[in-house]
Amino acid sequence: MLPVPSRHRSLTLFAVAIAAQVLFLAIQIRRGQQVRLIRVWAIESVSPLGRGAAWSVDGIRGLWNNYVALRHMREENDQLRKEMGTLKIRNAQLESRAAEADRLANLLGFRDQHAEVQMLAARVIGATPDPSSHMVLIDRGTRDGVRRDMGIITPEGVVGKVLAVYPDTSQVLLLSDRESGVGALLEASRAQGPVKGTGEPLLGLEYIGNDTKVQPGELVLTSGQDRIFPKDLPVGTVVEVHPDHKGPFQTILVKPAAQLDGLEEVLVLLTRQEFTARKDAETSGQAPAAPATPAPKGTSTAVSAKPPVTQTAKLPVAALPAKPAPATVPAKPPVAAPPKPAVSATSPTPSTQETPEKPETPETSEAPNNP
Repeated sequence: MLPVPSRHRSLTLFAVAIAAQVLFLAIQIRRGQQVRLIRVWAIESVSPLGRGAAWSVDGIRGLWNNYVALRHMREENDQLRKEMGTLKIRNAQLESRAAEADRLANLLGFRDQHAEVQMLAARVIGATPDPSSHMVLIDRGTRDGVRRDMGIITPEGVVGKVLAVYPDTSQVLLLSDRESGVGALLEASRAQGPVKGTGEPLLGLEYIGNDTKVQPGELVLTSGQDRIFPKDLPVGTVVEVHPDHKGPFQTILVKPAAQLDGLEEVLVLLTRQEFTARKDAETSGQAPAAPATPAPKGTSTAVSAKPPVTQTAKLPVAALPAKPAPATVPAKPPVAAPPKPAVSATSPTPSTQETPEKPETPETSEAPNNP
């Protein structure tokens, strides 16, 4: 081992002496609250180690807890996701049932409102896959009284007609099909023409002359001339009008009143009886004429009162021939009283008429009393 140089030894001894002296001073010096300086130094030198150890322990503990909690949280998250998916499906089912309940309530209310018309509710259970053919299948057939060419409607308007009937199902041809059509008329001008399908969402109203005024937004109603639908059922609304300068008829496009691409429930018209509510609404414009009817009734009562007056007038008229007898009361000359019995003898003939003319019997009785 090499010997330490003397110069370094002296420096070491000096440093040790200084440290010892500072240590002794730290032991002797007191700070606030009678705490020795050496104690303060010791705590300050050890506290970083304690803080570091505590931080390490807390970090490890937190990491472990977070790992365990994260594991449980993942499980809970998976469970919540499953429950959320179930609730979404349940919510969709409830919304679908609520919408179905609203549609059925609307359908039932419409049928109850027009109880005089025989209608049969049906559910749409299928549709044709051919995009060029617009037909649906309903769950009513011959066993339910459905026949070919019966009208199909919704509370909103006309849907189509029955094309083919089977025991438990029926095939319905929609208005939008190219082979479909319905007799119609314009609400304002009452001009009639067939509404035919175009294979597209809009329908076509044909054979309306260029001189007929047609405005977009005008209602198109059934005319009842097709022997399928009763009169004045909504078919659609005019959306476009194009006069044809080369031909005599206009090109009119109609938007269907019923939602043909979203049918779920429909009504089958078992008869062609007209809807009274429609007829009442149509005759509501003639309401001023209705109050005029009581006036004739009042006059009729007056007229009924007049006949008794005329009858009472007729009775004296019938008695006029008898009144000459009292009028001949030449009883005024008292001398002519003897001939009066002869006149009274002639009066028995009117006495037969005196049965209805009770007033004259007392008059004849009074004649003899006067003399």
